[in-house]
Amino acid sequence: MTTATATSASGVPIKDGAPLLELDDLAMHFKVRGDGLLGRKNKRVQAVDGVDLTVRAGETLGLVGESGCGKSTTARLITRLLEPTHGEIRYQGHDIAHLSERQLRPYRREIQLIFQDPYSSLNPRHTVGTIVGTALRTHGMVSRGGETARVQELLEMVGLNPEHDNRYPHEFSGGQRQRIGIARALAARPKIIVADEPVSALDVSIQAQVMNLLEELRRELGIAFVFIAHDLGVVRHFCDRVAVMYLGRVVEQGPRDELYGAPQHPYTQALLSAVPDIAVARGMPPKSRIRLEGDVPSPVDPPSGCRFRTRCWKAQDVCAQKTPPLEEKAPGQVAACHFAEPMTSLAA
Repeated sequence: MTTATATSASGVPIKDGAPLLELDDLAMHFKVRGDGLLGRKNKRVQAVDGVDLTVRAGETLGLVGESGCGKSTTARLITRLLEPTHGEIRYQGHDIAHLSERQLRPYRREIQLIFQDPYSSLNPRHTVGTIVGTALRTHGMVSRGGETARVQELLEMVGLNPEHDNRYPHEFSGGQRQRIGIARALAARPKIIVADEPVSALDVSIQAQVMNLLEELRRELGIAFVFIAHDLGVVRHFCDRVAVMYLGRVVEQGPRDELYGAPQHPYTQALLSAVPDIAVARGMPPKSRIRLEGDVPSPVDPPSGCRFRTRCWKAQDVCAQKTPPLEEKAPGQVAACHFAEPMTSLAA
């Protein structure tokens, strides 16, 4: 039995299961104008603050959490649409966190992004053929005269009529536009795709079709995914591992079945307890739900120690004094909590 290999931008062979992308203490702080004298007191929004993640070749990592926790900012850091305040983004061992645009070009081809909104992410002035073919031209991936054939091949791959490459985005439905966005991401033959809530703006019936397409592409092409979503059911269906973010930090991470079956961190337990249970519609009694009190603190002035402590029912003095590190609580499952313990009653 042979092991499938691919070649990275640096020319290094990639073996299945090998570390492909590593985030080390990654942070992104945005400056905002405060309320000081004459409005000159600057503050910083700690959108992402010390994230550590690893994605292996062919693997799908789900990234979940409440709105504003830093998921989309993390996506833009991975694809280097943003340059981080500090930390490392290692792709195949090469730190790309602070590379120039010229130095980034070979890596941009291998790390692609699918945007959340299929309406605003496509240029309305360009035809589908131009939109999908841009990566082919930019990276010199087709010979002269071969662009149209490759674009049509990509459109067919994502379930669209290849003869519609001369149409404009407004002539397509939302689901079809997202398929165009997927075709655009595939054009550069990436090794990893960051999907930033790719189905949240679509109707439920269309969501299933797009998710089935992504699953098929992942299986056939062996592409690794960082999959960002609010829908924990979709994440469970699609992802191999799951990382949970809260207020700019990863609070728990582990294999899908272990994390869903026995979550260790109180925040993960609260998230999973809020997932609708289809068994209730069949007459089963509802499971107990954990209701969090208060609002998410401001990322401008986050709580000391554990950032979840202001809403946590387990919080004690040590939670305000010491930041809990990500530590292994079960085989392959890490959590950042001083009082982490599994809650198996949430298992589906």
